[in-house]
Amino acid sequence: MTAPDPQPAEDRFARQTRFAPLGTRGQEALASSRVLIVGCGALGGVLAQWLTRAGVGHLTLVDRDIVEETNLPRQVLFSAEDARVGAPKAHAAKAALAAAGGPTQIDAHAVHLDAGVLSDLGRGQHLILDGTDNMSTRYLINDACVRDGTPWIYGGVVSGAGLVMPILPGTGPCLRCIFRDPPPPGTLPTCDTAGVIGPAVGAIASMQAGLALRILGGQEAPEAGLLEIDVWNGHVRRLAVPRDAGCPCCGAREFMFLEEAEVTEAVSLCGRNTVQVMPPAGSPRPDSIALVTRLTESGVDAQAVGPLVRFRADECRFTLFPDGRTLVEGTENTGRAQALVARWIGQ
Repeated sequence: MTAPDPQPAEDRFARQTRFAPLGTRGQEALASSRVLIVGCGALGGVLAQWLTRAGVGHLTLVDRDIVEETNLPRQVLFSAEDARVGAPKAHAAKAALAAAGGPTQIDAHAVHLDAGVLSDLGRGQHLILDGTDNMSTRYLINDACVRDGTPWIYGGVVSGAGLVMPILPGTGPCLRCIFRDPPPPGTLPTCDTAGVIGPAVGAIASMQAGLALRILGGQEAPEAGLLEIDVWNGHVRRLAVPRDAGCPCCGAREFMFLEEAEVTEAVSLCGRNTVQVMPPAGSPRPDSIALVTRLTESGVDAQAVGPLVRFRADECRFTLFPDGRTLVEGTENTGRAQALVARWIGQ
């Protein structure tokens, strides 16, 4: 028995093309679009799903993290099995999206996004979507997009509400027009301190995705503004945001977050009891087979799980990525994490 022929693209997207503001021309524009989604968790998963199902031509996913059980209530692309094995979010997201079918080509990168990676992955993109959970990455994206003239859409959510803002370099305000400087660490609530509910994530990401389809479909850019959506209290509010002529980024074109960006050797991940340890500059890629063999011979239960190496030692769980990064779960002490990585992996 042969499998049925796949539906023609015009049938698959018939409901979308009947939406007059998009139409056939808009669908054709989507099919030739390239989009980078930074973060594949809560916001990023919903974003990736909507854009893939809408028929965007090429999607690039980047996320440095692995799937955990606490992700499952709000991160729609992941399964319990992904959490059990600690799958890289980027790779698990790609697999889930591929199962839905469609013409979208998807690249997945389980890497830490620094200035160099952003410059490489951002090249040739028509739009960048914010699916991150930290402000430092957003300021980095803002610098790169203003410098390169690439539109991007900011989105953030915590508790039962969130914010959305389309940023169109050259025609409207950038992130630093409204949030001039990053807030001091610990001053803003996070999902780990204030919690978060799935419907808030879905509402914010869906608004981002709707604006993305409008921008990619060739429609007139939406009016600049910061949209606040509170799904718990049923409130929606829009704040007008004028462009700031004195903005150091889009005004003076000073890109301090790109120019001063350095790879931190170790950083504690907020609320995770986990430290990310970066490899020394210029170090070769790890040999996962040799490492598993060496650890096993030392009495450590080490396993290669796809592209990762996973093992437990000194009351911590280690996950080594192909790019040389290591997540050390079970400590927030960066010095201890670095020492443990040096002891067991040799960096």
